Amino acid sequence: MSSTTTYKVRPATLRDAKAIAELHNATVREAFQSAVMDTPIPLMPLDKRQAYWREAIEYAEPQVQVALDDDKIVGFVGFDRSRDKGTPPTMGEIWAIYVAQPYWGKGVGLALWDAAREGLQEEGCTHVSIWVPIANDRALRFHDLAGFKRELNSAKTVAIGPVKVEEIRLKRALA
Repeated sequence: MSSTTTYKVRPATLRDAKAIAELHNATVREAFQSAVMDTPIPLMPLDKRQAYWREAIEYAEPQVQVALDDDKIVGFVGFDRSRDKGTPPTMGEIWAIYVAQPYWGKGVGLALWDAAREGLQEEGCTHVSIWVPIANDRALRFHDLAGFKRELNSAKTVAIGPVKVEEIRLKRALA
């Protein structure tokens, strides 16, 4: 599969919640491992993660889109208004964007980013932010290439179970 392959992206349905939860659990360790060195990342139990995504899909908070390779879900993105305090209603946020590891670097992330950008613009957002682990070079590089700029004074520590991860907020205009 070449990097010029295009993937179909569509709104998630309730029937997708299990596949999204499985993909999330399968990729979260890969995505965060560089941020925590040799400490194992605790995974949310699959039934809890599936319930979270079912609720998100049902209530569109966040809006969820999935990328497909034929009929197989190979990535997903959740986006909505920014959850950061004090941000204007025109500030959107990518709440989550994950791609199955075999599809990294093959255009799935770009297809999901395009879908999120369009969805946020339809909601009246003019800017978007995302929180990324500082040590996740792959995610930082992806978002740099997508035009995001790092807010150097935004770094914060978040707990993922017993593991602490340093994150930084990235922002860009949607136009």
